[in-house]
Amino acid sequence: MNDIVKEFGRLRFRQANETDLEYIMQVEFTKENAQFVIPYPVEQHRETLNSKNAIHLIVETIDGKEKIGFLMIAGLDNPFKEIEFTRIIMDVKGQGYGREALKMLKSWAFDDLKFHRGWLDCKEHNARALHLYESEGFVREGLIRETILSETGEYESLVILGILDREYFAEK
Repeated sequence: MNDIVKEFGRLRFRQANETDLEYIMQVEFTKENAQFVIPYPVEQHRETLNSKNAIHLIVETIDGKEKIGFLMIAGLDNPFKEIEFTRIIMDVKGQGYGREALKMLKSWAFDDLKFHRGWLDCKEHNARALHLYESEGFVREGLIRETILSETGEYESLVILGILDREYFAEK
């Protein structure tokens, strides 16, 4: 089940499978990444690996030789054509892969799957990701204040960002 979902520039998305779970867990739980997400136990990833409503995608180089990160997408069966970008985690940083993966993700959601709206949440202190999302057309739609209790015992807030199909196509 190494189905290629989309190719774009230097990268491609490949549907993840059971053998990718070790890599997904490793990337999600590295200190650099774990501070910006709510890490899931392996069982939760396994459950949603490729269900009717959700999918995990491995981001890799176009030749398939190097894994760059992974995505977790939900809402694939949403009747209102709204897709949630649950995880966008890059393992290889500082080379523009995050921006390229986000561009490809928007193209897949709007050009290929014909969704009306895409959205995600981002921890308020993740300035690097917030800058990227906003520079790629996502609009801040709200703030969920102090909704997550961190491992340090402090509450963290989530910024909700969204993009509509017409905004994506106008940007294109």
